[in-house]
Amino acid sequence: MIVVAFVLQMLRIATPYLFAAAGGVVSERAGVIALTLEGFMLGGAFGAALGSHATGSPWIGALCGALGGTLFAAVHAIAVVRYRANQVVVGVAINLLVVGLTRFFLRFLFDSSSNSPRVEGFDAGRGGIAGGLLNPLVFLGLVALPLVAFLIYRTKFGLRVRAVGEHPEAAESVGIHVSRVRIPAVLLSGALAGLGGAYLALEQHQFTDGMSAGRGFIALAAVIFGRWEPMRVALACLLFAGAETLQIQLQGSQALPSQLVESIPYVLTIIALATVVGRSVSPAALGRTEEA
Repeated sequence: MIVVAFVLQMLRIATPYLFAAAGGVVSERAGVIALTLEGFMLGGAFGAALGSHATGSPWIGALCGALGGTLFAAVHAIAVVRYRANQVVVGVAINLLVVGLTRFFLRFLFDSSSNSPRVEGFDAGRGGIAGGLLNPLVFLGLVALPLVAFLIYRTKFGLRVRAVGEHPEAAESVGIHVSRVRIPAVLLSGALAGLGGAYLALEQHQFTDGMSAGRGFIALAAVIFGRWEPMRVALACLLFAGAETLQIQLQGSQALPSQLVESIPYVLTIIALATVVGRSVSPAALGRTEEA
């Protein structure tokens, strides 16, 4: 039973990572650095809380979460694809912008500096870890990366995504318009990461200031650790979620100092990246702003 409870909790914790990492794979395979996953998740979480609060429907909340992530992804796409701004600088700016805007509208709409009112979630009336698995977003999260793998390797759009991510000049030479591929890829990235944020808000039944709490960066680490291959990335997300689950279990047992326990997921992330940096090969045009 202990093992089953551990696995069930790990799957719940992995859900936002899986969504965000799926978006990161799409964006980076198209040649756009996914440093903005953190901001997309936070924007999606706020959108989900706002939509669910206004309508009382978690389904509308999830849709608004995806739209929230897509909105900020559109800003990102315009800046880095249309106007060819530096992707790292814009990524940092987007993350800071989302933090500021969510704090402003949290105060403006809900007269609070910390959290929104309680909103409806998918697990209403069902308690416990197993009850949380009845959340449809958990199942969507589990299939997100397999679906991205199908998109990238089995569709015409996926072929174009890989082409512009590896050699945009060659793609242009055969009639593929780079910006018309990269922009939809970034928008899809925002929608997926926004669903990850929506899961957080609907699972906790409220939006909390800064509730993404670095998950977008861990998802990006999973993308790198998984070497931009969707199924490997999914395993990396489960690994990081397992570390976070272990952290929660150890905190409850008080077997180790709390400061050491809280650092486990981040230490694992650093170790994991240290083992692959220098050996993994990113998409050749990742971070390039110029087009042929």
